[in-house]
Amino acid sequence: MRRGPVLGGVVAGAILIVLGVATIVIAAGGKSDVRDRISAERIEGTPDMTPDATRAAVEEAGIKDAKIPDCSVAKQKIDTGSKAECFARYIRVHALEATGGQVYAEMPRAVDKKSGKPVPDDQAAAALENGTAIDNPQRDTWVTATALSTAMNTSYFAEQVADFSIVVGIAMILIGIGLLVLTYGALRPQLATRE
Repeated sequence: MRRGPVLGGVVAGAILIVLGVATIVIAAGGKSDVRDRISAERIEGTPDMTPDATRAAVEEAGIKDAKIPDCSVAKQKIDTGSKAECFARYIRVHALEATGGQVYAEMPRAVDKKSGKPVPDDQAAAALENGTAIDNPQRDTWVTATALSTAMNTSYFAEQVADFSIVVGIAMILIGIGLLVLTYGALRPQLATRE
């Protein structure tokens, strides 16, 4: 048997181990970076960010379609992706409370300046041009809530990708070790006996 397969197995095993270590290091750095950036925003959960308190507030507001989060971040610093994702779910509930249970697409574009009542969509453009209406502030609330919850969910996703990458790095190391063991355990003795 030629030395090529043994050398190839050793090189491939070593490359897998090096790539696995590099993957783990990069992923751990990314996870740390995500957590540092979340912490830098100094976000803290409000006291009502518990399932029970939120359920009571939603029932009191008469909102039917609000999905109550099953996590709690009340009075907790938001410093991990998981906490950020939980916080994002509460942001949506709070936005629904602020808009009377309406999502952005359900809200009128404009409201009357004096009464604050919605202007029908077919009259909104003309009303805004004539100065008899203003943009609906509830839509601005929804946009702000959506932007913040999207950022929180992105942090959660980034942390999950980092965790997955760490697992992939560990798998690469184990496969590399297995390849080295296979190469030395199976091919090298055959090579030695033939020489």
